[in-house]
Amino acid sequence: MGKELVVVAISGGVDSTVAAYLLKQKGYEVVGLTMCFNLDNSLEKNKFCCSGKVVEDAKRVCDELGIKHYVINLKEELKKWVIKDFLNEYQLGRTPNPCVRCNQYIKFGILLKKAISLGARYLATGHYAKIEKIKDTNFYILKKAKDKLKDQSYFLYRLGQKKLRHILFPLGAYTKKQVRKIAKELGLEVADKLASQEICFLMNSDYRQFLKNYTHHQIKPGLILDTQANILGKHQGIAFYTIGQREGLGIARGYPLYINKIDPKNNRIIVGKKEEVFKKEFLIKKPHFILKPLKKKIEVKVRIRYNHKEAPAEVIPSEGKIKVIFKKPQFAITPGQSAVFYDKDIVLGGGIIDKVLD
Repeated sequence: MGKELVVVAISGGVDSTVAAYLLKQKGYEVVGLTMCFNLDNSLEKNKFCCSGKVVEDAKRVCDELGIKHYVINLKEELKKWVIKDFLNEYQLGRTPNPCVRCNQYIKFGILLKKAISLGARYLATGHYAKIEKIKDTNFYILKKAKDKLKDQSYFLYRLGQKKLRHILFPLGAYTKKQVRKIAKELGLEVADKLASQEICFLMNSDYRQFLKNYTHHQIKPGLILDTQANILGKHQGIAFYTIGQREGLGIARGYPLYINKIDPKNNRIIVGKKEEVFKKEFLIKKPHFILKPLKKKIEVKVRIRYNHKEAPAEVIPSEGKIKVIFKKPQFAITPGQSAVFYDKDIVLGGGIIDKVLD
């Protein structure tokens, strides 16, 4: 009987390269598969993603590891499942998280299906997270990585049982420092390669320029008001702003002003003092739970964006929706972002922040 086949999503970076190496060391037959997203000529200049250099780097590391390498073009799929939503959400005054959708629909949707169609039992990636099987059951749980500073479980909360059983995260038990050390010991060129930017299809992380390129004719200037409805100035279009933002408002006051609310219906932005941006309650839409749906109130810790330190809250099912109530107000609860629920290191699930309640 031959070795068990694993397809590894290879980006040409240190994380996916070391993930492939670790699996090969465990005795798997490893194949590298690189996603290509060439959107247009301007984006092909991006040194991190969507470029020929990425494919070349991925091919080189696969040659160094002695594994086969394939490339799959998912340009149209990225546009359909990620970029379309990214543009729509910003135009509605919301702040989307494209990495969550990419993981849901592209990496662990289309790419996972492709891996299985090639005869692989697993798709592996360089994500920092853990998947564990619950003892004496056929159920799996998603957990935080060993390296809490690099933990990416927040972006993976929409994975379900059918997918978790076919996914491997070899780096879950390693720190980034350990991963770089392994790469250096192997003499791999990628050992000191810079980490990729968070949103791969953006040039220099400039989402505003991306919006201008694709939706400039749809974005309209409007008014900036304070919480008492006094007109303070004009904005360039609600798509260019987000809750909690302080810079770039073009308003001079004797104290700092922060975006408190975005009103897409009236194309207005409401600003106020920092303390006014702290809120406790919000509703989520499109809830997803990894083990079972929520039927009664639970007390957990909730993270409302990737770099937010999760805080204690009640999560309450209510008339087909789910309400979250923090014990203490949190800064800049932002519609469009994901709220992810944790029980210690275990990811229970989450949903997309839909409406913040005053």
